[in-house]
Amino acid sequence: MPHLAWIVLGYLFGSVPCGLLLTRAAGLGDIRRIGSGNIGATNVLRTGSKWLAGATLLLDLLKGALPVVMAGQLAGENAGLWAGLGAVLGHLFPVWLGFKGGKGVATGYGVLIAAAWPVGIAAGAVWLLAAKLLRISSLAALISFALAPVIACVLADLAVVTLAIALAVLIFARHHSNIRRLLSGTEPRIGQPSAE
Repeated sequence: MPHLAWIVLGYLFGSVPCGLLLTRAAGLGDIRRIGSGNIGATNVLRTGSKWLAGATLLLDLLKGALPVVMAGQLAGENAGLWAGLGAVLGHLFPVWLGFKGGKGVATGYGVLIAAAWPVGIAAGAVWLLAAKLLRISSLAALISFALAPVIACVLADLAVVTLAIALAVLIFARHHSNIRRLLSGTEPRIGQPSAE
């Protein structure tokens, strides 16, 4: 199968809006009208349900990891990496939601864990440490994905390094509004209401 086919496979997994589906099923309405309007786990937590936020986080990780594993089993590592890229694209730009999706952080970690688990785990650990020290979720994510290619250089092969670079570019682009607020000093800290 050509690379595009694996990207499409990943895209279909990644485009499932888990946070939106879970909050609707729980009777909490449209998550896009709550908090930041984002469909990810951080915004789901703003509904007050830690269980729903945890479930969203897990499902967003899985929708990144599963296409990597499936394509990898069917056609090898490169197919899995293309599918992983597609999964993040699907989460960022889901066709079902008018191409307005989440920030791609949890799905990106799922892709990295499935592609090269030491890289994904190390990147996630960087997020945890940065979030604990800085208390800003978006900044922790940006630091984590900025370092992911460096981590991949040490712990994985060139193909995974290339994937980590691509994911970092996508996630930085999707965080453009957060970056502006970080530069202006107005980005909310963890536990504060979000601007977006």
